[in-house]
Amino acid sequence: MKNSLETRLGLFVALIVVAAFFIMFILGGFEKFSGGLRVEALFKSVQELKLGDRVKMAGVEVGTVEKILLAPEQNKVRVIMRLHPNAPVKTDTIARIQFAGLMGQNFVALQFGSETAPLATEGTQLNTVEQPDLGAIMQKLDNVATGVENLTKSFTGDKIDSLFGPLIGFIQDNRTPLTQTISNLSSTSAQIAAGKGTIGRLIFDETLYTTALNTISNLQSTGDEIKSALGDANQIIRDVNSGQGTIGKLIKDEALYNETTASMVNLKEILEKINHGQGTIGKLVNEQEFYRNAKLTLQKVDKMTEGLEDQGPLSVLGILAGNLF
Repeated sequence: MKNSLETRLGLFVALIVVAAFFIMFILGGFEKFSGGLRVEALFKSVQELKLGDRVKMAGVEVGTVEKILLAPEQNKVRVIMRLHPNAPVKTDTIARIQFAGLMGQNFVALQFGSETAPLATEGTQLNTVEQPDLGAIMQKLDNVATGVENLTKSFTGDKIDSLFGPLIGFIQDNRTPLTQTISNLSSTSAQIAAGKGTIGRLIFDETLYTTALNTISNLQSTGDEIKSALGDANQIIRDVNSGQGTIGKLIKDEALYNETTASMVNLKEILEKINHGQGTIGKLVNEQEFYRNAKLTLQKVDKMTEGLEDQGPLSVLGILAGNLF
């Protein structure tokens, strides 16, 4: 009997140990006795986050929520998380609180850090991103639904009649003109679809399309020619600026400039001498006596030619011979 009582007591203790093991496993209590890294994050609101909730990275569990404390000096809530020893959490990892389902289950989601960032150490404070509050979202949806409901209630029968009554009356009073207008529009669209009329030809005439295409091609060719001409002009300007060619030498050659300046000075001096009656040309231009002598000479030559016209050929020869010998 004694052995039977001890056996029962042993089985009872074993059942208690097994039940405690499962409870601790489900609640994550074993993680309190295991090693790991503690990091923290500050949130404006943790919503329905609780102790023992999961910490996940890319959907993989990497730790649990160990503590949730108020941080009144910062007007935020501090969430302390215990991470698994091999959790790849870095100093620039971003934490946010997300929903695991519509029943309100929450967890802390961690994003991967950059490749160059160092791994987080004990007490590292992670950057956070606030998740919209589900209650606030539902409240906004409720407000929208209420607004839509009020809007539909405002459209009673009387108000609909007051809004659309004049329009309906206008349509009834002008039923015939509106019918004719719709018929004309239908006929016009049918003609356009058949390629008739100006608009129909513009849309469906292949000749017009070919002509327009050729015109565009000619414009493109003209544009290419203009571009080529502009390129040639730019090349000429570059050659002139570099002193190449006749015009370039005229513009850039200092020796030619000096010679031209000297020539202009000499020409100016010659013209001044001519104006003052100096030199042969100056005397020819300015002396009145030379002008009178030249005039008398021309008069004598004129009279002599008149006398020769009256003489015969032999007489002319005799006069010339006498003058010569």
